[in-house]
Amino acid sequence: MTSRGDPEDKPTYQRGSRNEFALAGLVVAIGFLFNFTARGVVDTFMVFMLPLEAEFGWSRSTLTGVYSFYLITVGLMAPLSGMMLDRLGPRATYGFGLCVLIAATWAASTTTALWHIYLFIGVFCGVAASALGMVPAAALIGRWFDRNMSLAIAIAYAGFGSGILVIVPLAQAGIDAYGWRETYRLIAMALGCVMPLLLLPWGRIRQGRVRPSAAEPLADQPAMAVSRPTGWTIRSAVKTREFWLLVQVFFFTACGVYSVVVQTVPYLVEQGYPPIEAALAFGASGMLSIFGVVFAGWLCARFGNRFTATLSFTGTFLGASALLAYSAVASPFLILVYVLAFGVSQGARGPIVSTLTARIFARGAVASIFGTIFMMMSFGSAFGAWISGFLHDLTGDYRAAFIFSGVSILCACSPFWISTRLCHPRTLQPPPAE
Repeated sequence: MTSRGDPEDKPTYQRGSRNEFALAGLVVAIGFLFNFTARGVVDTFMVFMLPLEAEFGWSRSTLTGVYSFYLITVGLMAPLSGMMLDRLGPRATYGFGLCVLIAATWAASTTTALWHIYLFIGVFCGVAASALGMVPAAALIGRWFDRNMSLAIAIAYAGFGSGILVIVPLAQAGIDAYGWRETYRLIAMALGCVMPLLLLPWGRIRQGRVRPSAAEPLADQPAMAVSRPTGWTIRSAVKTREFWLLVQVFFFTACGVYSVVVQTVPYLVEQGYPPIEAALAFGASGMLSIFGVVFAGWLCARFGNRFTATLSFTGTFLGASALLAYSAVASPFLILVYVLAFGVSQGARGPIVSTLTARIFARGAVASIFGTIFMMMSFGSAFGAWISGFLHDLTGDYRAAFIFSGVSILCACSPFWISTRLCHPRTLQPPPAE
């Protein structure tokens, strides 16, 4: 018996106890809050692009390249974030991410050259967002949830949309009132309010739910955190068709979504929308993703992955088409269609891919495998963001980017129709140890 130390670090709770129930809820809230913070702060760059373009004269493709650089950094850091969580724990991982994000936003306010914004937003924010984002959240949730894991992951994903809804319009209001440099400083100071979360009982959170027997994990557990010396690894997972089908879904989804979201605010402003209303429309679409990701988890349980994925891709396609149509017919109804259809669908694929990865590769290093799939998604996000700016500079408008988005969405949806492996997933037996 240990007489010293934090009692929260002792795995003494019984399965299903009130304390474990509260801690499981806390883990979901942590994932939500850090996703809220990271995604909301980083996506404020959408409303910083026009002030930066006006002050420095940088082209649109140059500025969207900053966001692409950020997304590439997130992707490269995703496997490292999983390893950091496993080796150093969540307190160190989240603390590191917060410190880097604060430094990045404060440093961005001092920008005088293009490489500054690429470094501060493209690299530093990418490192921070990876450490604060969905890879550590999904790994921690996997240690606490069994049957309801898809719903728990969906709630954590909802932090993305909430952050966009709240922080992006606030940043636009700050830019209008104080200018872009002072707004970046205010964001950095506001992030200091999140630091008290590092005082939570991270030792107990890291351990996960207490199992009936350490030697007998639950039969229905698709555990992200169960360690097996001969289970799936990244090296063995990439040899399976399931892995590449999941990569295809995530990569092309990201291409389709980010070729639209990076350009939404500038596009609406150039179409005559007041900047604050454009930011609110963008934020509202992000807010609706809260309902989309949670509803997607429920739909998957009731109607299966193919139905849920197809419905969500249809919404994304319809939203991008509405923006494309708005360039010809300036009807407020089309903006409403974009906000509702694109917003509800945004992020809905995240819980599907996360849960499929946990189910298919349950007997192995799920966090590392998901981190690798997430990395490929980030590359797709980066390509989509960059190509939208390139097509804008090449053609002088946004229609080519919206058409590219529609084609990408069709490619993302196709694995659910050309194969049954994602529609009826099964836990794969790991290969023999080499």
